[in-house]
Amino acid sequence: MRRILIMGATSAIAEATAREFARRGDALFLVGRSAERLQAIAADLKLRGATAAECHVLDARGMDRFPALVDSAAEVLGGLDTALIAHGTLSDQAACEASVETMMQEFATNALSAMALCTLLANRFAAQRHGTIAVISSVAGDRGRQSNYVYGSAKAALSAFTSGMRQRLHSQGVRMVTIKPGFVDTPMTVAFRKGVLWASPATAARYIVRAMIKGTPVLYVPWFWRPVMAIIRAVPEFIFQRLRL
Repeated sequence: MRRILIMGATSAIAEATAREFARRGDALFLVGRSAERLQAIAADLKLRGATAAECHVLDARGMDRFPALVDSAAEVLGGLDTALIAHGTLSDQAACEASVETMMQEFATNALSAMALCTLLANRFAAQRHGTIAVISSVAGDRGRQSNYVYGSAKAALSAFTSGMRQRLHSQGVRMVTIKPGFVDTPMTVAFRKGVLWASPATAARYIVRAMIKGTPVLYVPWFWRPVMAIIRAVPEFIFQRLRL
């Protein structure tokens, strides 16, 4: 039985992933901003087989409360060995361009808060010599694009951070999984036109759970985003800067 902390548990991908773990009989500690949504998800997970599904209300921007959060999760679940960090916002690029404060808030939400929580979890798991931390980054971090470079730069920072942390933790028995979704049909992307490159949260969740169990270092969701992003990264800068992406 895994004892799992899920940060951003009310997001579509996190909820679908929690359902996969619930079917395996794991114990879950759900963290999010809406008590009502958390309680509804917890009730559903218990029906699906979760050994436990506990709730904790917290805004990810409250980083000073992270140490107490991790301690509470370990206490309630009788230990902690797995974490999925899935919170974030899809930044309004135009608003970020117009306001330094907005840009910094978005970067803090999508990068710094996840880094802070990773650091606490990494130290705990390293001390116990086992554990798995999975962090949802994005393919948007593979190359900055004019349409979302604030969001993309935050995810690029997060991917680099988890890469270094993965190397640090390897000899200590702790796995770090960097998850890079492409287009996933969630409430966060409701305004986007959908196409063949889009995946459902349930599909993404199956990939994520498999990667967390195996300890896959970097996961593109779905798999075809790996070659797609390799092509995008390979485009010469003098051509790329003229593209409308």
